[in-house]
Amino acid sequence: MAARSHTADAVQADRSPMTFSRLSREGVIAGTLGAATIALWFLILDLIQGRPLYTPAVLGTVLFTGGEGLPTTDGVPISVDVVVQFTFVHWLVFAAVGGIASWLLGFAERDANLGFGILLLFVVLECGFLAGAMVFAKPILQALAWPAVLIGNVLATLTMGIYFWRQHPHLTINP
Repeated sequence: MAARSHTADAVQADRSPMTFSRLSREGVIAGTLGAATIALWFLILDLIQGRPLYTPAVLGTVLFTGGEGLPTTDGVPISVDVVVQFTFVHWLVFAAVGGIASWLLGFAERDANLGFGILLLFVVLECGFLAGAMVFAKPILQALAWPAVLIGNVLATLTMGIYFWRQHPHLTINP
């Protein structure tokens, strides 16, 4: 019977594919960090403008009622229920995005040639989100100021990216 060395076991552990539970945990943590970053960004902006929780109230009202009974975005009443419900949906979406990103990074760790394609896919999806938001949610973006939305997305992306980078220090991306 052949004996295995501790060094061989350590090398094998380093090369073993990431487990589903680790990828899931990473995705939820990254998503939570991204959601918290963008929520904090808009809370700060809302506080500066003297309208605390205005952004999640507007987005929640539009999401849950389709904007019915919403004459203008200036007249949106702040409902704690709507804010909490929207915040939960927002977190779920970010957790799902973080999970997908973590799963894709798991593939990229095993094959460095996939990394650039994943990065390109992210850029295309981010541009698609912004273009779709400008087309379909123009009144909302005007009320929230689209540069603030863009900056919020960039901050959330950077936060999630830094977290993932720290979790995958040996990840390499080949063009």
